[in-house]
Amino acid sequence: MGYKLGILDQSPVFSEETAEEALQATVQLAQKAEEWGYNRFWVSEHHQSLDLAGSSPEVLISYLLAKTSSIKIGSGGVMLQHYSPYKVAENFKVLSSLASGRVELGVGKAPGGFSLSTNALQYGGAGSDITFNELFKTLQQFISDQLPERHSLFGAKALPEPKKNPSVYLLGASKNSARLAAEQRANFVFARFLNGNDDVLQEAVSEYRSIYPQGEFALAIAAFAAKTQAEAEKEADDYKIYKLQLESGRSISVQSLEQIELFRSQTDESFEVKEQEVELLAGSTDSIKKELDRLADTFPINAFILHTPIQDRKKRFESFELLGQLTAPVLERA
Repeated sequence: MGYKLGILDQSPVFSEETAEEALQATVQLAQKAEEWGYNRFWVSEHHQSLDLAGSSPEVLISYLLAKTSSIKIGSGGVMLQHYSPYKVAENFKVLSSLASGRVELGVGKAPGGFSLSTNALQYGGAGSDITFNELFKTLQQFISDQLPERHSLFGAKALPEPKKNPSVYLLGASKNSARLAAEQRANFVFARFLNGNDDVLQEAVSEYRSIYPQGEFALAIAAFAAKTQAEAEKEADDYKIYKLQLESGRSISVQSLEQIELFRSQTDESFEVKEQEVELLAGSTDSIKKELDRLADTFPINAFILHTPIQDRKKRFESFELLGQLTAPVLERA
């Protein structure tokens, strides 16, 4: 019995870097991840962010597929609320036709940005009151070519039809998201770096497994490895997350004071800022393996996707290299 390891890379733009340099670093990391034995490499979608260069995962995925040969490449994730499910299905079927069996479609519920970029993404669209659940269901139906006759879009087909469709994952951090994924027979990724409550994780696992036991349930965690426990913990102390509690009742999590000011410049709504307890697993390779083993045995987990939000490119790269020592086609636990 074992689990797979993957990487989530948000194409961070570090101090004194350009976005072009950050994207080239993503390409280099994907190539090294393949060499180190990671199972998958995912890229994210963020808009109008000076800290993160990955705004178009489907474009970046196509380039990464061309620059690698075997590792699975996917989105973590496409922010479906902005897009037509039909077009997303077409994009990923083209990718799957070009790289059969290597493409994974992770779908997110968040906007991936603040008010201005969200308005810009949806500008010119027809607009509708279709819920995210319905969007996700329709996307699944287009991917599998199972749109029911009663659907208003019946007859529309997302082409080309690849030999193997992309694997679909819903990203979330709650029992409700896990239930939606299970009901739609999609795989699920629980974002533990956003919600580190093990009780919520257990509820999500139980809900998912009770409906769709054969699906893949993966855990996205923030992790940082160094040669010694002390070195890793010292670096992790500098990592912060801030929760913005809006007057309307919504909440948004950001990772820097600069992002707080960017949000403030785009809204008239008042909000409070609270520093959030950080779920960052930091330590030596051995200590991180022990925690992965515990999580895999407790819940259980099929796969882990590692997110390393450390503001030092060299140390971040070395962390993925160290954790690459744990990889294998299927990581066997001692």
